[in-house]
Amino acid sequence: MIIEKNIKSKSKNFKFSIIIPTWNNLEYLKLCVKSIQKNSQFNHQIIVHVNEGNDGTIKWIEEQAEVDYTHNKENIGICYALNIARSLIKTEYIIYMNDDMYVTPNWDMYLSDEIEKIGDNNFFLSATMIEPKTGNPSCIEFDCGNRIENFDETKLLQNFENLEKENWSGSTWPPNIVHKDTWDLVGGYSTEFTPGMYSDPDFSMKLWNLGVRIFKGIGKSKVYHFSSISTDRIKKNNGYYQFLNKWGITSRTFTEKYLLVGQKFKGDLKTPKLSLGIKFKNKIKRMLNS
Repeated sequence: MIIEKNIKSKSKNFKFSIIIPTWNNLEYLKLCVKSIQKNSQFNHQIIVHVNEGNDGTIKWIEEQAEVDYTHNKENIGICYALNIARSLIKTEYIIYMNDDMYVTPNWDMYLSDEIEKIGDNNFFLSATMIEPKTGNPSCIEFDCGNRIENFDETKLLQNFENLEKENWSGSTWPPNIVHKDTWDLVGGYSTEFTPGMYSDPDFSMKLWNLGVRIFKGIGKSKVYHFSSISTDRIKKNNGYYQFLNKWGITSRTFTEKYLLVGQKFKGDLKTPKLSLGIKFKNKIKRMLNS
């Protein structure tokens, strides 16, 4: 595997380092990067990892003076992409963002304020996704288009501040932010989950085992998400059973019982006492898959 690395950014005053993996998704990537540059309160290092890039992504990114990137000619998935791009970061904090996201104004200010309030690095924070249609209790449902062709940017910018969402528990999904030391202590994203299904709850579980107990979604930090633009094209790994076999419980048990996903944030999480019924179900599922 040949990895190309390119650091082009000149600034020494970046606030966060934003890693964006992309796979032949140029028009969404352009919109994502534009939104960061347009709507952020601070100046951030943008690092794109390009899988393949045979749709014009490489040519476009080479023309962007302040966008750093890594590149390989094959699609190596999300986990390898994130870990490779991590080697280019210039700041103390790593944000993982999907290329099919559009950040709304001041999204980063609310994350920065929360980090200052916490006062240490024992946290995992997420912005709140706005999706055109969702069953995710951590998201806001508001339709501004499900594809870039019908994306209504004006509608989003006129309405996003009125889309109220309490701070919520269970940070797992991107866009998320963690200190680089915390990232390194758990070894980044686990490559056995390549191309990436269930790598998000796996990363959160590794943080949990490290002792992190603040898994907090910030309601005022909002990011529009088109969703499943790349995952619909890949051959998925069987992440459900990979997670179950690795950790002894299902990802649903972890996110619902440990992280209390989607519930109102009430502070540091506690290790739950699982019922005998839940323990039995998890044990049976592992046995059936062994």
